[in-house]
Amino acid sequence: MSQATRILSALVIGLGGGIALAAYAPGAVQPTIAVAEPIGTAWLNALQMTIVPLVVSLLITGVAATAEAAQAGRLAGRAIAMYVTLLFCSALTAAILTPLFLQIAPLPRESAAALKAALVGAQAVGTIPPIGEFLAAVIPSNIVKAMAENKFISLIIFALVFAFAMTRLARESRDLLTAFFTAVRDTMLVVIDWILWIGPVGVFALALIVGARAGTGAFGALVHYILTVVAVGAVVALSAYPLAVIGGRIGLGRYARAVLPSQAVAISTQSSLASLPAMVEGASELGVPVATSGVTLPLAVAIFRATGPAMNFAVAIYVAIWFEVPLTFGTLAVGTLVATLTSLGSVSLPGTISYVSAIAPVASAIGAPVAPLGLLVAVETIPDIMRTLGNVMMDLATTLTLSRRQREAGEETLQPAPDAGRPAG
Repeated sequence: MSQATRILSALVIGLGGGIALAAYAPGAVQPTIAVAEPIGTAWLNALQMTIVPLVVSLLITGVAATAEAAQAGRLAGRAIAMYVTLLFCSALTAAILTPLFLQIAPLPRESAAALKAALVGAQAVGTIPPIGEFLAAVIPSNIVKAMAENKFISLIIFALVFAFAMTRLARESRDLLTAFFTAVRDTMLVVIDWILWIGPVGVFALALIVGARAGTGAFGALVHYILTVVAVGAVVALSAYPLAVIGGRIGLGRYARAVLPSQAVAISTQSSLASLPAMVEGASELGVPVATSGVTLPLAVAIFRATGPAMNFAVAIYVAIWFEVPLTFGTLAVGTLVATLTSLGSVSLPGTISYVSAIAPVASAIGAPVAPLGLLVAVETIPDIMRTLGNVMMDLATTLTLSRRQREAGEETLQPAPDAGRPAG
């Protein structure tokens, strides 16, 4: 049984057990919660303690890798510029659509109130200061204090400045710092893997409490959450079709047929990397030279996940509205930027890890609590299918667009290495 399946099973069993306990043994609810609450809180704290070092190291290594890739040639630089633009558009899509979807189909008030009361330690960050105070505060006067207080926007700005400053150093110093932060990142991934290994225990404890306090409304609320986040991701995924038609100047039917094998692999494996050979084959069927797809597609798999900013931001907005956090234009603008930036560092991570590291900074930036992520990560298996599906569709659509622009410019592409276009390992 995979890690994601174990965590999802623990969620279902915990919710069912809590509901049954409240229905058939109400006198045992409080003693059970008294035991389960410390366990759930401890697991949630363990998950949150990894976020700050992981986010900082991911951003620094991600920006360093992106900057190095951009220097590999004109095609790579153009591809990265396009990827960053589309990541921003992806986050902007969530800022517009998620509140709209929640107005059209809001979470039932009773379920929202019950879940809010049931979740352990879930409280809104607080009132977002006026724009002037906010802008002044995003530059950290003390980076250690910013880390201690989980001020993610300040941390992101520091990490970005640090990473871009690294690119100005001599090669030896730059490689040394990159190796250091890569080691920090890999160490934190090992720690998170340990935490997620015992995740079924923590999720079961949290779900037991939620089931006992919220009742059957908890299942309905989770289904509503999944449908909302998946709907936002579906809009981004479907935008690959007009991008391929307009940007790649091909027929809709041709693109749909060529991307179908990649979609099948994405749904079955939930891995963009596993879908890479099928994407290369699809690009070849559409007339893209291997010399082009062998550069752009591996690069896209490495640093570009189109659905990430949209679905990550959708989760943060969902939690914010769930906990009645006011969302102003300025708040959504900041969240859009943070969702874009954090996606650059988390693209190569498994879904359960990138879920926490990419969403926690966004949620914190807009004033939403982070604690609900410990419960929502258990149902990430279902939205992750849409994430991967949209990613491979956009990877192929952007490759078509870049190939057309390259042909029109009359440029030649350096031949890729013999293994280009094949997944490592």
